[in-house]
Amino acid sequence: MSPISRREMLAGLCGGSASLLAGCEGRTRPLPAAGEILTPTFSIGHRIRDGFRPRPAADRWQETDVVVIGGGISGLAAAWRLQRAGLTRFVVLELEPVPGGTSRFGRSPVTAYPWGAHYVPVPMRENRSLIALLREMGVIERLDETGAPVVGEQFLCRDPSERIFFDGQWHEGLFPSDGAAARDLAELQRFRSEVGRWAGWRDTKGRRAFAIPIATGSDDAEVTALDLMSMADWLRRRGWNSDRLRWLVDYSCRDDYGLSSEETSAWAGLFYFASRLRTSGGESQPLITWPEGNGRIVRHLTDRLADHVHCGLACVGVDPGQRDGQSTVEIAAIDVRTEAVSGFRARRAVFAAPQFLAPFLIHNLSADRRRNALEFEYSPWLVANLHLRERPRESSFPLGWDNVLYESRALGYVTATHQTGLDYGPTVLTWYDALCDAPARESRRWLQDLTWTQAAEIVLRDLEPAHPEIRTLVERLDVMKWGHAMVRPRTGFVWSRARRAAAEPFGPIHFASTDLSGVALCEEAVFHGVRAAEEVLRGLGRNVDSLL
Repeated sequence: MSPISRREMLAGLCGGSASLLAGCEGRTRPLPAAGEILTPTFSIGHRIRDGFRPRPAADRWQETDVVVIGGGISGLAAAWRLQRAGLTRFVVLELEPVPGGTSRFGRSPVTAYPWGAHYVPVPMRENRSLIALLREMGVIERLDETGAPVVGEQFLCRDPSERIFFDGQWHEGLFPSDGAAARDLAELQRFRSEVGRWAGWRDTKGRRAFAIPIATGSDDAEVTALDLMSMADWLRRRGWNSDRLRWLVDYSCRDDYGLSSEETSAWAGLFYFASRLRTSGGESQPLITWPEGNGRIVRHLTDRLADHVHCGLACVGVDPGQRDGQSTVEIAAIDVRTEAVSGFRARRAVFAAPQFLAPFLIHNLSADRRRNALEFEYSPWLVANLHLRERPRESSFPLGWDNVLYESRALGYVTATHQTGLDYGPTVLTWYDALCDAPARESRRWLQDLTWTQAAEIVLRDLEPAHPEIRTLVERLDVMKWGHAMVRPRTGFVWSRARRAAAEPFGPIHFASTDLSGVALCEEAVFHGVRAAEEVLRGLGRNVDSLL
């Protein structure tokens, strides 16, 4: 695939025509009066990439037991597990001014709203770490007689949960069934039957083919072979050519992975559908959500961890070593505002940052580990929050939580006030687009150069077919550029040696990130955070009790 130019990509996002591109670059229609672009702090990272290696002065070091590098969900979960085990000497270093990573959130006078991850399915009983966390949050009220969690009704996504804009109208659900041919419906049924078969499949050890966390699922050859073909190829091999089915599958891959179905591993594509089915003939697990999305989990964890979390401190070096016959690790960090450099000497570290950063931060990392890190690829995303003074007029199926436009390459929007029961008046719509129609590096360069005016025009033009009056309703439009939003489960990666080996400790350094599962899910982030913390606890000679 040859790289496309920034102009061509902008044209494609605006609708694919020269006239629309002209409208994007030289706008003639009004934009909101207020708005800004937000970006994760990348300047320090670029300096480290280019050789920036500051060292703390002799009087700028402090001793601790554990340093957690990264304050996303996985890093916060690791710190939470350490605290639950009674450890008190630990710190979490977070580059950004707020914790949470892609689960961070914002707040307006009307509502809180997400800047990224915005839901988590009700966990099955195997997902003990997430169950323990959600019980602590009061989201899970109890476990039933089978050990399955019972979630408070107020946390489950209320109806209407999903709708799709197709052929000029909104319709319930995400499959455009109105006007579908008999062949479309027959292929959809066969697809669902095959997904159901995989949901009921068990290996000789009784493990599911697709489980959450992934580590609890099967590594049987029949399952892992799916990783060697793309999801689009998997459909083609079955002779399923329905445009509507292919759209549903492609949308699902773009929505969860930031990849087209042509690039997504068939294992990952089937995982999306089958891992959320408790039984072969059952419904997908219901979704837990809040106005701020998974920011509610971030809030809970940071409230629990209090002064242990240090924001605005960027790790610039991790040095494993020995002292007095014991493994130690030294971590250098820089204050992103003042550029003051400080250091931490610890017995263990949890590296909860993306894997692509490991070769730049961990000194003396082995050649194998460096090669493995290069196998991790990431999808860039563009996210916008539109602050509306009033809801759009609806003439067909009503506004839902998740709202998707069939003819758009963007992913639609979620309604932040949906869970609050505020169905009229002001709201915030969170719009998403995974930039997967060009090579990731090209998309990141385009994203870096994107102006607020261009971004706002892209978002509004995308929504205008469904909401012609959208420009008159938006009072503010803010944009987030995520250059490395999520790991890509491309063909051949999920069951690669590189992915599996990346979770192994490197001396006193333990690894925790959703990257290590090959899919960017909150459940996997919590799992790896807890797993890494328990490795640390055992290394420190502490007992590791069950979370439940």
